Formats: sequence, structure tokens, C-alpha cells
Amino acid sequence: MDVHTVVVVTIVAALAFDIINGFHDAANSIATIVSTRVLSPRLAVLWAAFFNFVALWIFGTGVAKTISGIITIKPDDHAFVWVVLCGLTGAITWNLLTWWWGLPSSSSHALIGGVGGAGVAYAGFKVLVWKKIKLVLIFILGAPLIGLVLGSTIMLLLSWLFRRWRPTKVDRVFRVGQLFSAGAYSIGHGGNDAQKTMGIIVAVMIAGGLLPAKGYQIPYWVEISSYAAMAFGTAIGGWRIVKTMGMGLTHLKPVGGFAAETAGAITLGLVTFVYKAPVSTTHTITGAIIGVGSTNKLRGIRWSLAGRIVWAWIFTIPASFLVGFGCLKLAHALGAW
Repeated sequence: MDVHTVVVVTIVAALAFDIINGFHDAANSIATIVSTRVLSPRLAVLWAAFFNFVALWIFGTGVAKTISGIITIKPDDHAFVWVVLCGLTGAITWNLLTWWWGLPSSSSHALIGGVGGAGVAYAGFKVLVWKKIKLVLIFILGAPLIGLVLGSTIMLLLSWLFRRWRPTKVDRVFRVGQLFSAGAYSIGHGGNDAQKTMGIIVAVMIAGGLLPAKGYQIPYWVEISSYAAMAFGTAIGGWRIVKTMGMGLTHLKPVGGFAAETAGAITLGLVTFVYKAPVSTTHTITGAIIGVGSTNKLRGIRWSLAGRIVWAWIFTIPASFLVGFGCLKLAHALGAW
């Protein structure tokens, strides 16, 4: 295939990844609102998908530029289009496996691992931009911790503020409140995750000579298509992971769901606007859910299931790295360039 054909194939693969990311991470956006029975699964995913797309007009493109800079791309070396394509293959493979297993691993880290592995396979470790990678690694730990602290703090504050209210009245108020908190979280989810696809499309366009390496403006069609693919993926979301996130980790009432979603939305907004980092929405909402659950009883959290999730997180980058690495080596052996 010539370079431009590979670029087109990679863009299609990137949008496919965006759709997979959407239904893989649909659980992050709707798990609490479904588990508290505020909305049915079908209405919940449509609600989340709408706000995923609305994020297009709220966030900038800082995260996209972080993703496109994970590896150093030489515009005069068109083999890098294969690096990006093989990296996507690694991320998509790992995402599909963890979706099938019902584990909420991070699509963000799968993408970074896959592209990093393909890049190393082609040009060695010197191709990695460690400043960007360190930013990602910081939030592997930071995102769930921020979510956990905010989730528990907000839950404790709400418990004190509404301590004299009857439980039925509290439930009624926060059933409505969850519509807003779930919408806010979905805006943060869409704003951060759709930009990851934008970053990959920008990277392959640079590698194919369609954009300059520096000082580029992201085409508006790239933004629209990335957000639309994310919203579509969320709309066809994955119920398997919803059960793990919303019902398996801990039991939540509407006030707990509101607290977790609000904590997640604040965390995503902070990281996206201030640090321009591709934070894991999965890590963020999981930390928030555990934080909310811990304010009641630590025994109320199913730590064995939480442990399985943590192991999925730990293995995400290495596993997708290896798939991306192997895919690039295979493409080279088959004479791709």
C-alpha cells in the first residue's frame, strides 16, 4: 500500500478504536446511574452519548497534542504511518479482550502502550518522549486517588448536609441530581477520550506528510469525527462492564451515585484543562466509587473484585505494548515498507 492509503486505513482504525473506546468506557459514564436505577441501561447510554458529543464545544485540543507527541515522528520517514497503525492494533486487541472478560481496563493506557510498543519496535526506546509518558504514568496513580478522595469527601459532606432528611426524600432529590452529575461526568469523559483519537489521527497525518510536525491546526473534521465516533460507541455501550463497575464493586444509592459522578467530573475537568493529560476515565470513576463506598463500610467494597481490576490496570500498558511491538515486527517481515 502507498503512504496515503495507509494513512486512510489508520484514520479508519483510529475511529474504530474511538467507537470501541466508547462502548468499552460506556460503563464509566452510566454505571452509577444504572445501578441506582435512575435510568434504564438504554436511556442511560443515550444520555451519556449526548453529553459525550456536547464536550466538543467545551474542551480544547491539549490532550490531543499530548497523545500525538508520545513518540517522536519524523515526517520524512513514512514508515511511521505503520507505527501508528500497529500501535492502534495493540490497543484495540487489548480493549476487546478486557471488554469480553468484563474488566474495566484503561483504553487510554492501551493506546499509549500499543503506540509505544510499535514505536520501540521500529526505532528503539529513543523514539519515546519521556516527558509525555511521565505525565501519563503520574495519573495512573493520581487519577484514582483524586477520584477516591473527592468521592469520599463529597459523600461525607452530603451525608452531613442531609442528615435530618428522610431517606426517601434524599433518594428522590438525588435521582434528579444524578441526571446532572452523570451528564457532567459524560462531558468530561467525552472531552478527554475523544481527544486521544484526535491525537492519533494527527500523528498519522504528520507521518504521512499531510500536516507539519509543529505549528499545525487540527482540522475541524478530525474533531467532529472523533467526538461523533465516541458518542456512537457510548450509545451501543457494553453492559458487561456496567455490571462490574456499578453493581459489582459496591452497592450505591442515588446520593452515592451523585457523589461518585461529581467527583469523577471534577477530576476529569481538572486534569484535562490544567495538565492536558490523557487521564484514564476508568481509573477515575473506579476510585470515586470506592471512595463513596468506603464512607459507609470498608467491608461493603468487594476487594477481591477491586483486586482483579487493579491487575487489569497493571497489565494494560505492558500487554498492549507487546501486541503493538509484535504487530510492527510482523508488518516489517511481510514487507510493508
